[in-house]
Amino acid sequence: MCKGAMLLSLIVSASIVPGSTALGAEAPTWAYPINPPGLTEAPDNDMPLRVPGSDATFTMRQINDLFFAPDWHPSDHPPMPDIVSKGRKPEVRACGSCHRTDGSGGPENARIAGLPVDYFVQQMEDFKSGARKSSVPGREPVEVMDHTAKAISKEDVATAAAYFSAIKPSPAISVIEAEQAPKTKVTGWHLAIAPEGGTEPIGQRIIEVPDNLEYFTRRDGRARFKAYVPPGSLQKGQQLVDSESGACRACHGPDLKGLDAIPGIAGRSPSYLMRQLHDFQTGARAGTGGDLMKPIVEKLSTEQLLAIAAYVASLNP
Repeated sequence: MCKGAMLLSLIVSASIVPGSTALGAEAPTWAYPINPPGLTEAPDNDMPLRVPGSDATFTMRQINDLFFAPDWHPSDHPPMPDIVSKGRKPEVRACGSCHRTDGSGGPENARIAGLPVDYFVQQMEDFKSGARKSSVPGREPVEVMDHTAKAISKEDVATAAAYFSAIKPSPAISVIEAEQAPKTKVTGWHLAIAPEGGTEPIGQRIIEVPDNLEYFTRRDGRARFKAYVPPGSLQKGQQLVDSESGACRACHGPDLKGLDAIPGIAGRSPSYLMRQLHDFQTGARAGTGGDLMKPIVEKLSTEQLLAIAAYVASLNP
């Protein structure tokens, strides 16, 4: 980010007592969802599926194939290189499968659309070297990135970086201050609205869920999300971003949309933002920028980090 930029013994539940965490204050469980045992992707089948605004059809068998990126909206991005659409078997998954063909990503991983090329390349180096880790081991998206970074060629990294850098990120998140949030379940390494419905006090959590889980599961890059945050979070977050010696805007740009080789953070998933802030704070993310980010965040409370993530997520990317 700033310049230069427990395997879990408890299964994370989004319905734990609001404001509490199974890991203590150092790792808010709502930001690090872990799939329950036995949870699988939707079963493979060959029934043609659709998403809104697309004439394409793909099957669940294709969607579940991580060496295939379902291209629902070809007009939303430049022509895809093979590393994005197919990957390199047997070890390098298609970038566009997990991160979507337009780089929009989701709460479980990262939006990579619009990342500066040099920053993109450096993050892959940090994953490869082990400098960029997660504070909470056992999350498959991070493990896949670790494995991919060790297997992918520099040429393919450069190709993917140039492709995603050319895509302008689109707004995808509505941030809502609320005393109550939907009850949720953990699925696909992120939260989703619980089948039984209902609400519960939000406590000190961000509850980020897809508007339509079915379409998001089909890897539709136009999927949208709602993020419920505690009342007052946006104002607190803005105050924190504007303080701290102005470091946030100095590095990430006055509008937080990026500056030179430093990435934009405006409009990102607040779950993702919270994980990165926490990982910088703990030193788990010690790669490029870590030495500059850690002093900024190391003394902030979980509540303060939450407010920053909520505010930054509410901005237009």
